[in-house]
Amino acid sequence: MEISLNKKKQVVVVPKKMTRRKKVMRNWELYLFVLPCLLWFVVFKYVPMYGIQLAFKQYIPTEGIWGSPWIGFQHFTRFFESYQFWTLIQNTLSLSLWAFIFTFPVPIIVALLLNQLTSERYKKFVQTVIYAPHFISTVVLVGILFVFLSPTSGIVNHLIVLLGGEPILFMARPEWFKPLYVISGLWQETGWATIIYLAALAGVSPALHEAAIMDGANKWQRIWHVDIPGIRPTIVILLILAIGNIMNVGFEKAYLMQTDLNKSASAIIPTYVYEIGLQRAQYSFAAAIGLFNSVINLIMLLMVNRIVRKLGGNSLW
Repeated sequence: MEISLNKKKQVVVVPKKMTRRKKVMRNWELYLFVLPCLLWFVVFKYVPMYGIQLAFKQYIPTEGIWGSPWIGFQHFTRFFESYQFWTLIQNTLSLSLWAFIFTFPVPIIVALLLNQLTSERYKKFVQTVIYAPHFISTVVLVGILFVFLSPTSGIVNHLIVLLGGEPILFMARPEWFKPLYVISGLWQETGWATIIYLAALAGVSPALHEAAIMDGANKWQRIWHVDIPGIRPTIVILLILAIGNIMNVGFEKAYLMQTDLNKSASAIIPTYVYEIGLQRAQYSFAAAIGLFNSVINLIMLLMVNRIVRKLGGNSLW
């Protein structure tokens, strides 16, 4: 504390500025809690960036990463000139966009509807039912798809035959890959995605709803004018993150659903990186493709965040 005189000759107590070290020591418990998370990011996110240089080298296992010769952007040029380039880009973008269009708004709608339920017992039952699929592993989920959609013993094809139709080879026809991928993802992740929106809705002041009721607003009007504006910042932040992750299609599920007959639609960048890097041992080429994919995601994230900030919305930074 410092004592000084203001313009009116009055004694004023001015708090002394704390140094950064003192601020840290004063809140050392909070920094201690953050430390494990920081270490996790350093070890699993930043340290592996050491391997990015593989994208610019011709990796030779006997020479190691440092000993391998630099070749510049040759791997990127090779990928851009590959006959598979536009097919991979088209499949990845179309699958991501279809998944985004259907899986992003549905959890918001479900959360808004759940928030309007008056029976807590029924609400908890519905939440349990829609949360449960999230805990099914991707391998089991794809296995269920193959069993249910089997042309000989699948329940779906049995129903089609009973209705007078012909069995459909769902897992072998390229035109069915995207719908099955999106629908199964919607079933598995919708309930889990509603959690954050329900948490945001819990922060909406009941006084706003009471005022709206006093003004004669019905439930739909209260949802539109009270609930949605209340969770708009959460929606915007998750929208930015979703668009910034637009090129990261789930590798595991796409790879497990992939067959030789539907490969024209299921061949995406993550599965191609796996095929090139691990099955063909072209590590440098695979690293270059993965780096290209990450750079596109970063550019998309920065662009959308900048647009939202210019529009006066809640941006990430």
